[in-house]
Amino acid sequence: MEKCARTTCFVPDTGCDLGHTDLSKCPIWSGGNIADNVADDDLSGEMLMPWSGSAFGLADLGFVSGRAKPIVIGVVGPQNAGKTTLLAAWYLLLGRGLATPERCLFAGSYTLSGWEAAAGAMRWTPGQPPRFPPHTSSRSGRAPGLLHLAFRDEESGALVDYLFTDAPGEWFQRWAINTDSTEGAGARWVSDHADAFMIVADREALAGEAMGSARGSLQLIAKRLGAERGRRPVALVWTKADVEIATEIEEAVRGAVNDAIPDSTEHSVSVVGAPDTDPLLNKGVGLTELLQWAIGVRRPGVNLPPPASTSADPLFIYGSRKL
Repeated sequence: MEKCARTTCFVPDTGCDLGHTDLSKCPIWSGGNIADNVADDDLSGEMLMPWSGSAFGLADLGFVSGRAKPIVIGVVGPQNAGKTTLLAAWYLLLGRGLATPERCLFAGSYTLSGWEAAAGAMRWTPGQPPRFPPHTSSRSGRAPGLLHLAFRDEESGALVDYLFTDAPGEWFQRWAINTDSTEGAGARWVSDHADAFMIVADREALAGEAMGSARGSLQLIAKRLGAERGRRPVALVWTKADVEIATEIEEAVRGAVNDAIPDSTEHSVSVVGAPDTDPLLNKGVGLTELLQWAIGVRRPGVNLPPPASTSADPLFIYGSRKL
């Protein structure tokens, strides 16, 4: 696959590092060498943003972390489980003002192009009915795409950045079998850096001919995540909640998750709303409640011991450390 000459640019995976949505207009991409094709004055008249709007890669994390370390929500699950569809549904609901979490105000996103790439297929267009987003490509050896959202607390005014991982399910299936697998390096990144996890279980797959394989993949992922997550919160998310599955299959998956992660919460979501719902006000099922859970994630605080001295010097106020 063709690569850009800039070491911080990961076209075509996460967008142009200089902000060009049309790669033919990027002088570096078209020529492949910045020294031969672009003089310093050629870019001096352009006001290019420090981000492209596409899904973030690792090179972009320093930019979004400048204000504060963002909350990373790891979306975990087998291939075709509906992980990207879930994220796209959130974006579409936020855009229509139907999914703003309680006591929070939407405060922007640096990855609007990335959100649009995921959600574009789900929009109505003339002659083209909505459909599911395309399958997230499996790229070994890379961190996942990171989709950014920021929310501001209505009372305190505090602003919190969130990064939602968009990774192919093949990564998690390989990581579940072998945590050191080269093909599962991206899933290992999610496991190491996420502040919370959502295990996505596709009810349609669990009701189909390959239900045994789908159940086995979920059980392996749940077991691996239970061993790796520490005390970080986890939600089991049943996608396509309108699809009926055998009780024994549902209990097998639920039991595997509860055995590995006893304190996990459970959510059922669907992009299909109630039949009598106004299409313009359709929120699907359970989507806003799940977003509220994700936005409510916080890192554990640090509890400092009581002051051991009346000194105003911060080096002595908490006492000395015994070696």
